[in-house]
Amino acid sequence: MVKQSDRAPLLDWEEIPPPDPNQAAPPPPAPPREDDAPPEKSSQPAGRRTPTGTAAVTGWSSGTTTTAITCSPTKSLTAVIASGDGSPGRPRTVLCGHGWDRPHTLGTDRHVPFPGLSVRDQWEEKDQIVAVFVVTFDTRSGNMVEWCLPHDINLDGVEFKSMASGSHRITSDFIYFRKGSYFGLACFANMPVESELERGARMKSVGILSPSYTLLYRYMHFLENQVRHQLQCPGQYSPLEAFYEDKKAVLPPMGNGLVTACPTWSVTTINRCMHPEMKITHPAGCMSQFIQFFGEQIMVLWKFALLRKRLLIFSPPPVGVVCYRVYCCCCLANVSLPGIGVSVPELRPFFYINVADITALETEMSYVACTTEKIFEEKKELYDVYIDNQNVKTHRSHLQPLLRLNAADKEKYRKLTEQRQMLLYNQEVDGDCTSTEEDLFILFFMELNNRIFQILSEVAGSIDPTLTAEHVRAMGLDPQGDRSFLIDLLEVYGFDITLVIDNLCCP
Repeated sequence: MVKQSDRAPLLDWEEIPPPDPNQAAPPPPAPPREDDAPPEKSSQPAGRRTPTGTAAVTGWSSGTTTTAITCSPTKSLTAVIASGDGSPGRPRTVLCGHGWDRPHTLGTDRHVPFPGLSVRDQWEEKDQIVAVFVVTFDTRSGNMVEWCLPHDINLDGVEFKSMASGSHRITSDFIYFRKGSYFGLACFANMPVESELERGARMKSVGILSPSYTLLYRYMHFLENQVRHQLQCPGQYSPLEAFYEDKKAVLPPMGNGLVTACPTWSVTTINRCMHPEMKITHPAGCMSQFIQFFGEQIMVLWKFALLRKRLLIFSPPPVGVVCYRVYCCCCLANVSLPGIGVSVPELRPFFYINVADITALETEMSYVACTTEKIFEEKKELYDVYIDNQNVKTHRSHLQPLLRLNAADKEKYRKLTEQRQMLLYNQEVDGDCTSTEEDLFILFFMELNNRIFQILSEVAGSIDPTLTAEHVRAMGLDPQGDRSFLIDLLEVYGFDITLVIDNLCCP
């Protein structure tokens, strides 16, 4: 029986102070030694650390390698990889994403944190709050934006995104959503009042907009406190005004108007875009809840995500924990091999959507979203896969075979479960907190995806580009059960490969 989770608690508000602009940039660190490593500083609570982006890198030195890379916006740089014996490695050029300026650390041993580098150095993103707003429910007008800064920003539709349909039945919630080229986070609260005009209940949401969803978690606690303040003292906006003045963004022109959630790195490491700090204060974390909630069905979702299908998750309020399921689904399709997936649609998280998003969804080729509105189930032209709690279904006949779990799927899930239990055992017995379930989950699927595409690339580049049953088993797939999945995969990613697998049940 798959354990069904209910609502996840709110995140704690954690702010990372900005770096001192007058402080000179530190020189690249020498290869660390175990005996002189200073203790790692962390802004996280005890027992929780920001995971380090580490992964085995094909073609690098066979010894342990470490590099510190500092990126400036829209620039490239050359990083020297130092091998484990202290000898300098060959230089590598890394393209840095637009609007980013932070050190990034790589290494081949993912279980060892990098001494001498604080958590803030390993992962830091600039505060970029472009708007703060208050939404209220009016008994005569419905949802409406009560107040916002800046006053001239276009917030059309935010009043419905930040107060999910059906929220009047719950006391509090949090919601991630997209608004054009920005991401938003809002905290909702419902307070009973003795007022006939308000029909016995006062409902508000306080939210923010940012170009990236990876920093929004920092302000969860603040937004939660502010929505309670707005319920108790309506119209007192001075704390929100001060917050906006402190955090407001000075953004460069976006040009094409696309979502700039995170940069694209040309190094083989964890894609931090798909591994932001969206942890929750539940002992198991949102990845753990995701695994427990869907069980083996994760392998079905993994295939749909890798094929870049349109995934829509339905659940009644509260919707906050469902937004985390959107995030986890995106993590399933992470690939770090260079050049893979450049021609396929990006799997973009829409988070919470409602009927006002129908027009936007009509043009989307690939997305993951969640909703509390049952009417979406009837609009089959908007999605490929519909997930109603733990029931995964599709109305597209050619995708029906992917709903059936095969022996290879069950074996992969067994390995994931074993690795997770071993990690939890090490954390409990040895107090080892250098790795988290989020690390394990993302690396498991990244390595699985990398192995598949590595074999496909090698076969496509060979003299005889024929994919055999031996190749398929080496990928961790079932030659018979995953035949339709492989056919779709070759088509979606443009591999010119002949699939030769004997069909044992048919002439």
